[in-house]
Amino acid sequence: MDEQNRDNGPKITKSIINAPTNPMVTPLLTDLYQFTMAYAYWKAGKHNERAVFDLFFRRNPFGGEFTVFAGVEECIRYIANFKFTEAEIDFVRDAMPGKCEVAQLLETTLVNLVNFASLVATNAARHRIVAGKSKMLLEFGLRRAQGPDGGISASKYCYLGGFDATSNVSAGRLFGIPLKGTHSHAFVSSFMSLDEILEKSLRSADGSTLCEDFVNLVQTWLNKIQRTKFYGGFGETNLSELAAFTSYALAFPENFLALVDTYDVLRSGVPNFCAVALALKDLGYKAMGIRLDSGDLAYLSCEARKFFQAIESEFGVTGFGNTTITASNDLNEETLDHLNKQGHEVDAFGIGTYLVTCYAQAALGCVFKLVEINNQPRMKLSEDVSKVSIPCKKRCYRLYGKEGYPLVDLMVGENEPAPKVAERILCRHPFNESKRAYVVPQRVEELLKCYWSGSSDKMREDMLPLKDIRDRCIRQLEQMRPDHMRRLNPTPYKVSVSAKLYDFIHFLWLNEAPVGELQ
Repeated sequence: MDEQNRDNGPKITKSIINAPTNPMVTPLLTDLYQFTMAYAYWKAGKHNERAVFDLFFRRNPFGGEFTVFAGVEECIRYIANFKFTEAEIDFVRDAMPGKCEVAQLLETTLVNLVNFASLVATNAARHRIVAGKSKMLLEFGLRRAQGPDGGISASKYCYLGGFDATSNVSAGRLFGIPLKGTHSHAFVSSFMSLDEILEKSLRSADGSTLCEDFVNLVQTWLNKIQRTKFYGGFGETNLSELAAFTSYALAFPENFLALVDTYDVLRSGVPNFCAVALALKDLGYKAMGIRLDSGDLAYLSCEARKFFQAIESEFGVTGFGNTTITASNDLNEETLDHLNKQGHEVDAFGIGTYLVTCYAQAALGCVFKLVEINNQPRMKLSEDVSKVSIPCKKRCYRLYGKEGYPLVDLMVGENEPAPKVAERILCRHPFNESKRAYVVPQRVEELLKCYWSGSSDKMREDMLPLKDIRDRCIRQLEQMRPDHMRRLNPTPYKVSVSAKLYDFIHFLWLNEAPVGELQ
């Protein structure tokens, strides 16, 4: 799915395209053989020939039937600003003599920029599908990401794939991603008693009154909670934890969210949170919720929800039963699926390691193949049919059926007429003669758009803001038929070629393939 395509008409502009986000993305971020080939092109007099390359992948990741195509913006930033500094030219000259043919030099960098971006965006989208639309997804992966570059990229493309926020402050600044986060276990365990809280006063939310001793107000509420029937004789809560929660609430009364599993979730963490939350409520504030980072998340979330509902009923605090419960602790797609099957009361998930490292699959496997040079189609042949490339410059369309779902993506030659609504179209598997079907589309969407014309003097479409790209990605995923999107054994989504392109592929294949000789 093209991350840059849009539902409405294009906005044409000549705006300046900024440099790549990562300053390490320079013309030297490539493999040496790109320079050796570029020099050989030049020596053969081929450096001015017009070339067309396809950048694609052969198989959808994670055993699924869809991929979110991401990283296009960074590719365009790179191409639009592609130039060598004098120092870079000196370095290349020392390594080998000769000038460079540009198209070949783009290969490694473009594949690098698209590969991880698409993989992690797809991983994020899969987590979103399993979690459901109503849950908040928070990316907490910076500390486990593959270095700072991997961390920044992961935050950006997790957001594109459907996550709501990140803990990564740098990514928030660079890309405008909402930031979320609370305290750690270290903050809780750093407190020993309520006596450590020196500044105890807190002004009400509307500024009209001042509570001189917020600590005492919290203790009063804890005593009330401990006297209720639903408290269940748990005994005393951990007062050092209560001190940590109270101190944090004094610092962030409008954004109080407590990590409740440092000592004991139900016997201490949840009651202590409720005492602080109710004290904040007296001053006009609304606590944000709790975070669970260990234990049986399904059970603990359900018990915490019961506790919140009992508080609402006992003290008449409207809406307290809906207090937000966030869960973390090495969550992944499979864990979310298990939680759904068990039943849980989690409202938001903080996901890190398995998300940003794409633990389930190391790489997408994008490739970059020459398909046309000087208007002459070129084709890579192989004994492995999956590695045979589809020749010539192409256009691509998504054909929708009467129920509104996409039926097939259709590739046609650049000069073929576009498929039309209500027109009967033969769609063929590019290499399997028996796989073909007629499609009568109710809607036709062109997938490929030109965002870089090759010249700054020509009109071009504006790059979309990241949030708009994210919104479009979510809409596109929601349009897909559910059986294509399911986690296990998804129905294969068809990508076909037109009858004319099919005939041309096989004509070229027969002409290009070596002819054997029988003795």
